[in-house]
Amino acid sequence: MVSISRWRIILVVLSLVFGVLFALPNALPQDVRESLPGFMPKKVMNLGLDLQGGSYLLLEVDTEALRVERLTNMVEDVRTSLREEQILFSDLGVVNGGVNVRITDPTKIEAATKLLRDSIGAPMAGSTGGRDITVQSQPGGQLRLTFVPDALKAEAARAVEQSQEIIRRRIDELGTREPTIQRQGTNRIVVAAAGESDPERLKAVLGQTAKLTFHLVDEGVSPEEIMAGRIPPGRMLVQGGSAGDPPIVVERRSLVTGEMLTDAQAGFDQLNGQPNVNFRFNGLGTRRFGEATTANVKKRFAIVLDNKYISAPVINEPITGGSGQISGNFTTESANDLALVLRAGALPTRLNVEEQRTVGAELGADAIAAGQISAIGAFILVLIFMVVAYGWLFGGVSIIALIVNGLLIVGAMSMTQATLTLPGIAGLILTLAVAVDANVLIYERMREEYRNGRSLITAMDAGFNRAMLTIFDANITHLGAATIMFSLGAGPVKGFAWTLAIGVFTSVFTAVLVTQVLLAFWLKVARPKTLPIERAPA
Repeated sequence: MVSISRWRIILVVLSLVFGVLFALPNALPQDVRESLPGFMPKKVMNLGLDLQGGSYLLLEVDTEALRVERLTNMVEDVRTSLREEQILFSDLGVVNGGVNVRITDPTKIEAATKLLRDSIGAPMAGSTGGRDITVQSQPGGQLRLTFVPDALKAEAARAVEQSQEIIRRRIDELGTREPTIQRQGTNRIVVAAAGESDPERLKAVLGQTAKLTFHLVDEGVSPEEIMAGRIPPGRMLVQGGSAGDPPIVVERRSLVTGEMLTDAQAGFDQLNGQPNVNFRFNGLGTRRFGEATTANVKKRFAIVLDNKYISAPVINEPITGGSGQISGNFTTESANDLALVLRAGALPTRLNVEEQRTVGAELGADAIAAGQISAIGAFILVLIFMVVAYGWLFGGVSIIALIVNGLLIVGAMSMTQATLTLPGIAGLILTLAVAVDANVLIYERMREEYRNGRSLITAMDAGFNRAMLTIFDANITHLGAATIMFSLGAGPVKGFAWTLAIGVFTSVFTAVLVTQVLLAFWLKVARPKTLPIERAPA
């Protein structure tokens, strides 16, 4: 006990330096943090939604709309495949969750069945040669195509995962730090964006599917036919994106899709100064767009976003540079938002807002103030208890270890960019109590050994050694509970669990190692004859 090894002293000093360096930025204004030298840490703890204020959204991925879209695409795939092989057909359409088509030539039924089985759909993951659709022959030359149930479930699961990733990209583009994006159930996503005080803008940015496609306009369909709903096969009716824009008919097959974009930035039209969006294609998109515009000079093509056309200009000359611009009735903010969602990528299907709420910055400030009062009150009570129970010396050593513990927790959370929530403050206060509990166990064991006739040094050694097993047992239990809460919990529960888990490690370190080094230094300097806590009231 008297001769503490050098590595323990070095470890305590380094931990103290770490705690001060990484916790210090939290107490400094932003301009001071930015002026710190490059080698100094500048990260601060992120405050959660309940402390900083922000927006909360519960989004539902519309998997039913995804199924309908897949069926619509299947109809077009069937039409294209049969036409390419010159197989005559009729009565093609969606019927009761599947696609029906009648082959008019009975001698071609077998060939059509094999063709559709080989060309429609996609291979099933985890199976050899299996596809995600089935083709069944029915009386009267009818063929029915349906999705394999497992394929639809897998598609829905992929859509939710993809939506989570795209939501994260879009929120990152907004500049929101440490958003909480978690899956809830099979098709819901919880989004908590701290610091984002405009839920309507957040909802608009996240809820926009942002499927950008380019289609040739069919000028052969008259306005009267459009009004009567007589749309030719392979075509679709598209409404205008602005009030007063007449509907147009375009080819269902797109020339190029937004998936081929590599960049999109808001800008201003050089002719009229209006906000627009400039985009650039990748190599494949550049080639396809160049070929399509070369073959269709003097024809119109429509830029369609989420089934509404933004503009439908005439192709005056081949566009082979791989870049262009989208013009419309944009404001600067709407142009920025559109560029943002195009860069982040299109959602696989639309998102429905099930719940939304906003936490004001004032409420967050009140929560922080309440948390600070609670933490300070808990610290003062612990200080009074330790001084009364174990005197100024041993009680003071415990308080010093407790302060180092707090610095280490704040430093670790700042370094890992963990998010502090109101339950996290509760976890911090609980950590303080658990840390002091370890000191109480050590001190009481010292008292007991000293009263049993051991010398001062051996009693102090026994106090640390024999209390260690109990301390480890208690903290391992806490760590296990924190791990379960972090794995199964969501939002604030995770914040509480993370703070508690960090506190387990720092508490054991400070209550044992820091206390041991400080008491060893006291023994060397003061060389006492009796144990001070023996005289303190029990």
